[in-house]
Amino acid sequence: MKIAITGATGQMGTNVIKKARDKKIEIETAVDREETTSRGVDVKNDEELKNLLKENPVDAIIDFTVPEGTMKYLEAAKKTKTPIVIGTTGFSEEQEREIERVGEEIPVLRASNFSPSINVMRSLIEEASKKLEDYDIEVTETHHNRKRDAPSGTAKTFLEEIKKARGKFEEVNGREGEQPRMEGEVGVHAKRAGDIKGTHEVLLAGDDEVLKIRHRSESREVFASGALKAAEWLKDKENGFYSFQEVLEQ
Repeated sequence: MKIAITGATGQMGTNVIKKARDKKIEIETAVDREETTSRGVDVKNDEELKNLLKENPVDAIIDFTVPEGTMKYLEAAKKTKTPIVIGTTGFSEEQEREIERVGEEIPVLRASNFSPSINVMRSLIEEASKKLEDYDIEVTETHHNRKRDAPSGTAKTFLEEIKKARGKFEEVNGREGEQPRMEGEVGVHAKRAGDIKGTHEVLLAGDDEVLKIRHRSESREVFASGALKAAEWLKDKENGFYSFQEVLEQ
């Protein structure tokens, strides 16, 4: 398999390069905002991505960057008919609709988290929220101090699972002053500190007991491995908008 990597000098980009080399996957193209090197790989200016893809076609692009960058790379993917795996989070609703629309023209796979166990956690959260219907729920996520979007994309995915189980609820982001809990609330809390890779916890509390479903990432390499697995799965797919859960199910 041949891949292109965007954001090749970033934290996730460098991890994708490392895991691709470990798996002997060919890195045909790597781009970022400036020409440089990353883990011994030549990195080109991302303005050249479309031409690079035309000159040296790849099986898939792997993108962990920022929303405005992803939208630019998505356009290059569309024009060159290249499948793209997106791990970027923090999109606006309009951007999300555009990503799904591009899925009508090329294979697109987007996920807020490429950890296999996080995707198992999603199922556990839905089941617990449904079966413990009278329990209060609080969602807490902790990430490194450079993360831009809050709550995290993974936390938002967990909220979607809770909504599936319980229907509509009021999302309360943090609390201050006099704020006793109201019926139908789900609290959401975001912490930013140090170089924490990612910790997520969903707490369900009744009158006499507490259930915590918790996940902690020890290394960003788990996300890189998941994205490479997704790219391998996506490269021969028909045009469409896919999820990482579909990859794991197969």
